[in-house]
Amino acid sequence: MSLNLDEVIPLGRCLDEYIGMFSLTSSDLKLAILDCAGGTANFNAEMTRQGQKVISCDPVYQLTAEQIRAHLPEYHDFINGFEASRPNYLWNIFESPSQLAEVRWNATQKFLKDFPSGLQEGRYVTASLPVLPFENGQFDLALCSHFLFPDTHLSENFPLAAITEMCRVAKQVRVFPLLQSFSGVESEHLNPVIAELKNRSFTVEIQEVAYQFQIGGNKMLRVRGRM
Repeated sequence: MSLNLDEVIPLGRCLDEYIGMFSLTSSDLKLAILDCAGGTANFNAEMTRQGQKVISCDPVYQLTAEQIRAHLPEYHDFINGFEASRPNYLWNIFESPSQLAEVRWNATQKFLKDFPSGLQEGRYVTASLPVLPFENGQFDLALCSHFLFPDTHLSENFPLAAITEMCRVAKQVRVFPLLQSFSGVESEHLNPVIAELKNRSFTVEIQEVAYQFQIGGNKMLRVRGRM
């Protein structure tokens, strides 16, 4: 997927959000992990600091840290956007749009600080689904957050192709959330994708997670390789 330089780059999610969204256990965190469409999350930075193995891929990594910083949303615009849509969210993980902005802003700053060295070390890779430049079975676990089902600009076949590709490079895939855009409604692509994955002999299940920020958004898709 090409990168539109006119678009605002979202603020990144923090490690605790990843742990909640994907039900990551202490054992999971020790695996070789691929973070697809990782964006400006601090997951890679924090995991690396803890001695764990993560590679993140995203087309935004073709930019420099300064260029990424220039495309971030204005801090107060971010707050105002969530204030306007406050009823669509549960304010338990975050007490307010201001606290959310602080957490996401800090996560993004940690990413930006880590990005130049991580890029040199090969921890950040410029790549985009549904084609990944990795070996078959290179990872134990592939994660994909807030991309495949929420993005209504993607074609109907894109989520299936992307999940199949992630299953090629990882033993297990976890996708969160399963909602369409910001509607709080399950994606219309979800059931057809599940049916086709099962038809291709993948093991598929929907699992509830403890994390729920968007109303109705407390489920992830877990897919394992062909039986």
